[in-house]
Amino acid sequence: MAMFKYINFQGKNSGQVLILTVLILSGTVLAVTTIAGILMVYQIRQTGNVTDSAKAIFAADTGLEWELYKKIKDPDYPKPVFTNRADVETSISEDGQAIKSIGSAGNVRRAFELRL
Repeated sequence: MAMFKYINFQGKNSGQVLILTVLILSGTVLAVTTIAGILMVYQIRQTGNVTDSAKAIFAADTGLEWELYKKIKDPDYPKPVFTNRADVETSISEDGQAIKSIGSAGNVRRAFELRL
């Protein structure tokens, strides 16, 4: 029995270091996971914007072609209708030498300008 008399676990505070280590490691893993999640959300959002950007570019190009067709062939030709929920706004300068076309899809807008 005397052999167990000298076993000392450094007092009652020996478990605090283990608990503190576990809390610090858990907090670090939580922070890293949160940052990774936020970065993934930004990447997913950016992927959606690429699709809307392409739709807006094609709508702006269509607007330029529409205005050119109206100027050269048929001034009463109707505005193009898009099936992908894109839209286009066009304007012609006062001297008639510049056409500006703004395509939009979602929250993205892209513009082209043509000078004759």
